[in-house]
Amino acid sequence: MSTGLENGLEVSEDDLETLIGDRALDREDHVNAPGFVVRPDQVQEVLTDLRDEAGFDHLSCLTAQQYENRYESIYHLKKYADPTQEVSVVVPTAVDEPVSQSAAPVFRTADWHEREAYDLVGIEYDDHPDLRRILLPDTWQGHPLSLEYDQEQPQVVTLSEHENPVQPDHHDTESDTMFLNIGPHHPATHGVLHVKAVLDGETVVDVDPDIGYLHRCEEQMCQSGTYRHQIMPYPDRWDYVSAGLLNEWAYARAAEDLADIEVPEYAQVIRTMSAELCRIAAHMLALGTFALDVFGDFTAVFQYAFRDREVVQDILEDLTGQRLMFNYFRLGGVAWDLPEPREEFFEKTREFLDDLPAKAEEYHNLITANEIFQVRCVDTGILEPEVAKQYGCTGPVARGSGVDYDLRRDDPYGYYPELEWNVVTEDGMDNYSRVLVRMQEVKESAKIIEQCIDVLEEWPEDDREIQANVPRTLKPDADTEVYRAVEAAKGELGIYMRADGTDTPARFKIRSPCFHNLSTLAEMAQGEYIPDLIASLGSLDIVLGEVDR
Repeated sequence: MSTGLENGLEVSEDDLETLIGDRALDREDHVNAPGFVVRPDQVQEVLTDLRDEAGFDHLSCLTAQQYENRYESIYHLKKYADPTQEVSVVVPTAVDEPVSQSAAPVFRTADWHEREAYDLVGIEYDDHPDLRRILLPDTWQGHPLSLEYDQEQPQVVTLSEHENPVQPDHHDTESDTMFLNIGPHHPATHGVLHVKAVLDGETVVDVDPDIGYLHRCEEQMCQSGTYRHQIMPYPDRWDYVSAGLLNEWAYARAAEDLADIEVPEYAQVIRTMSAELCRIAAHMLALGTFALDVFGDFTAVFQYAFRDREVVQDILEDLTGQRLMFNYFRLGGVAWDLPEPREEFFEKTREFLDDLPAKAEEYHNLITANEIFQVRCVDTGILEPEVAKQYGCTGPVARGSGVDYDLRRDDPYGYYPELEWNVVTEDGMDNYSRVLVRMQEVKESAKIIEQCIDVLEEWPEDDREIQANVPRTLKPDADTEVYRAVEAAKGELGIYMRADGTDTPARFKIRSPCFHNLSTLAEMAQGEYIPDLIASLGSLDIVLGEVDR
């Protein structure tokens, strides 16, 4: 089969059938991709062939779930060269022996995904390098997403097991290494994150990010809500630092594909404009907090970034009525039209966009041209492009390593295909490059917003349709499955949903870009110093509400 990783040639379903051959036990058709059911002892073999022979080099998500008669792992594969080419590898296991082969030797990002599947669902993965809980404490009894889990059972552990998980800093008696805790309650961890670091002198030799301190059962809450009305308020709470509308769009896109809803073009323009306003606000916050991490500048850069972010927040408040928890998107469109008088809203937004180039230049003078900043960031936190792909990195983290991947262009949605803008990449692969990408993306977002305003100003008043005609109660056909993603501020934010014929999803899985990006921290920090580790963590721009969900 003449396909390849670099050329991005399209692979047909017939090609996939031939490649997988008799290793496929059955076929499934998901809304977004063909699905192949394979034996649990052939996972590595099939995934390796799909990666090396057919070019599916992006394991974007792993969904684990339990049915009455089986457990199931779904590996959602894409191509970095063309994410519209997708395939789902479905791996069933017996209820009495939920053991499957690990995909970690093929895709490094499967390490954390399979730990989560084991933690919450109870599937075990052979050959996994470190199969232990990732979100819940090690002493937790049972797997909360398994059907037999008893929510009323007391979580009782012995005193010896109930020790403080944050061990004291100490020297290793067997060697010259030192164990050092960073976090969980520390400003540099950008939320409640515990980083277990092992030092040899001043050099970092091992890093283990310990997450789960902010796990809020977002997926389970969405599974309890109705598609039409009750799920949409939750996405704002995943990446809660200004990116709410981008989160809402991820759910809206998946649900609209699942229920075959077509969004009016006018509403798509409003969605695109408001999403890019959120992207600017999120990048401003990332810039300000990163400067605080790297050279402790709270009075100038941090305050300037919040000053400009505040203007965006005011515009979004005018549009949505909220400053963070927007709840503005609806399935089929948006909640309401632009605020009246429209001219004032457009003028206020244009004023912000007109001032942005001068402010961007000011940031470059204060930050990227700062000698201390350059010493701390240039050639630190190196993330090679192939390593970034192995960990499923997306967004500015991947583009800072030269990975030219952006779903707004590569898997078009909304009004993006009608607009002129550029995908920003940098080849430095370091902390400095990731900052440059975000700063340049602010300019590209401004170009998108300005074009959207031009379109909205000229739109005929009688043709401003903000919502499609959506049934009050949505009940997608049973066993319909979909995975859809958008380009959020941090990268690819995806949603998997499985319908069971009712008005609530049977399974709701969130693909967090921060979850993938954070898993690269050990790769970036090994062999560097503690200050470099802090800079690398800050350059990832994680939000623990989205990492833990």
